[in-house]
Amino acid sequence: MAYTQILLHFVFSVKYREPVLKKDWRDRLYQYMIAIIQKHKHKVLAIGGTDDHVHILVGFHPTETISSLMLEVKRDSSKWINENKFLNRQFAWQSSYGAFSYSKSQLDQVVQYIHNQEEHHKTKSYEDEFKLLLDKYEIKYNEIYLFE
Repeated sequence: MAYTQILLHFVFSVKYREPVLKKDWRDRLYQYMIAIIQKHKHKVLAIGGTDDHVHILVGFHPTETISSLMLEVKRDSSKWINENKFLNRQFAWQSSYGAFSYSKSQLDQVVQYIHNQEEHHKTKSYEDEFKLLLDKYEIKYNEIYLFE
């Protein structure tokens, strides 16, 4: 038996950062994503975003890899969006994503940050936000390949 506390903050965007995640169905999308994540034995602690990206804070179960969870969430939610015909064209997520770890002492701050995405993005773009996260965690990146 493994006893772990792994808090991961996932951030990913719509392909080309198109503002297509409309408020009238975005909460249903979040509920669908939560179900996918729970099916894989993880616990969603917060979920939020705007019309072009999503943040999810997860209590991560160590039996799965980060990349396999992101593959499932993005693949299954894309399929759900397309099957429900929320858009008049094919939907896709950007292939890249961010995954950032936090300690329990930072939990309340991260939850509040995720729940306040609409307000936060009145003054900062997704691109700027994502680069700041990468810089904060000292993750090297080439801006040419950062966004699709």
